[in-house]
Amino acid sequence: MQFKISKELLEQIEQLIHQKNDQELAVLLNDMHHADIAEIFDELDIEEATYIFKILDSEITAEILPELEEDVREKILKGLSAKEIAEELDELDTDDAADIIAELSQSKKEEVISELEDVEHAKDIVDLLRYSEATAGGLMGKELVKVNENWNVLTCVKEMRIQAEHVTRVHSIYVVDDENRLKGRLSLKDLLTTSTKTPISEVYIKKVDSVKVDTPNTDVARIMQKYDLEAIPVVDELGRLVGRITIDDIVDVIKEEADKDYQLAAGISQDVEADDSILDLTRARLPWLVLALCGGFISVRVLGLFEGAMTNHGNLFFFTPLIAAMAGNVGVQSSAIIVQGLANQSISGSLLNRLIKEVSLSLLNGIILAAILFVGSHFLLNVEIIIGEIVTIALISVIIIASLIGTFIPLLLHRFKIDPALATGPFITTSNDICGILIYFSIAKLILGF
Repeated sequence: MQFKISKELLEQIEQLIHQKNDQELAVLLNDMHHADIAEIFDELDIEEATYIFKILDSEITAEILPELEEDVREKILKGLSAKEIAEELDELDTDDAADIIAELSQSKKEEVISELEDVEHAKDIVDLLRYSEATAGGLMGKELVKVNENWNVLTCVKEMRIQAEHVTRVHSIYVVDDENRLKGRLSLKDLLTTSTKTPISEVYIKKVDSVKVDTPNTDVARIMQKYDLEAIPVVDELGRLVGRITIDDIVDVIKEEADKDYQLAAGISQDVEADDSILDLTRARLPWLVLALCGGFISVRVLGLFEGAMTNHGNLFFFTPLIAAMAGNVGVQSSAIIVQGLANQSISGSLLNRLIKEVSLSLLNGIILAAILFVGSHFLLNVEIIIGEIVTIALISVIIIASLIGTFIPLLLHRFKIDPALATGPFITTSNDICGILIYFSIAKLILGF
C-alpha cells in the first residue's frame, strides 16, 4: 500500500518536535520506510527536518539521505559537521556516498573524506569521484562479489561469504582472472549443485554483458532495459572489473532523461523544478518564449503580404487559426514519434523510406480531414465552394509539409548531436505555424489570382 502523508501525521510530528519528545518521535519514525521519512522531510521546515535527522540512528538517516530532494539534502548537510556527514556516508554504498560527496564544496568534501573511518570505503569513494556522473563510472558502485576462475567451488563459497558481508544485496557473482579481468559470471544454482572440488573454470558462464567506465549513462540504461538486467558489471579500458551498476540507479537515469525531454518539449531549456526561484524559472523559460514571439512577428509579416486577399475575401482570414493549429499539431505528432524512436533506437531503414512513409500517412490523414472540413465549412458555415476548395487543398498540403518537417528536423538534430527532443517543443510548432500560413495564402493567391 502506498504511503500518504496526512495532515494529522504532520501535525503530530511537529508537535513532538516542539515538545522535544525525542523518544516518541524516534519510535514513530523508526517504523516507517526511509523513503516515506524522506517524503515527510520535504514537507517540514528545514529546521524541523534537521532536528529529526539528528535524533535518528545513522543507519536510518544514511538511507534517508539519497531519497531526499537535492535542495533539502543540501540544506540538511549544511547543518552537519564533516564528522557527522562522514558517519552517514560510512553506512552507504559507495555509489550513493560518492553522489552525496560530489554535491559538497571542495573544502567540505576534503574534510568529510578525511573523517571516513573505513579507509577502503574512502578509497573507493575517491575513485568514483573521478568519473563523470553521466557515465557508467559515475553510476557504478564498488560493492560486488567476485571469484577467481582458478579457484574451486569450496574456495569460492568461503570467499563469497567474506565478501557478502560488505554487500547489501548480491545481484550476480562475477568471475575474474588473476589480473582482475572480467571472464564471466557464476550461477548460484550451478555453485550449489556442483562438487566442492570442481574448478570454477569448468562451471562459470563465459557470456556476460558489461559496459566500460566511459559508456554514457543513457546507453547503460538502454542495454539493461533491452536485456532485462538487474545489474551489469563495469570494466575499465583493460577489461578489468571495477564495479557494478544496479537497476535502482538506472531507474533514476530513465526518470531524469524523461523529465529533461519533457521540459525540452515544453520549451524549458534548463533543468528546473516548480519550487525553484523566479529568476531560475525565468532563465529556463524565457529563451523559447522569445523564439515563439519572434515566430509570431514573422507570422504577422506573412499575413501582411496577403492583406489584399483578406480585404477582398474576408472568409479566408477565419480559417487562418485552423490551418496554423493543424500544422503545429501534425508537426508535433510526427516529431514525437521520431524522437521516441531515436530514444529507443527502434528507427530502421533509410531516411528516404521514412519520408515516403510519412508522406503516405499524412496524405491519407489530410484527405480524410479535408473532406470533413469541406463538408463542414459548406453546410455549417455556408462558405463559398471556391473558398472551401482553397481551404481543403491548403489543409492537405500543410499536413504533408508539417509531417515532413516534424520527421526531418529531429533526424537532423540527432545527426548533429543535438537533443532531438527540442523538435517537439515551440521550435517545431512555431516553424510549422509560419509554413502553414504561407502555404495557405499562397494557394489562395494562386486560385483566386489576387
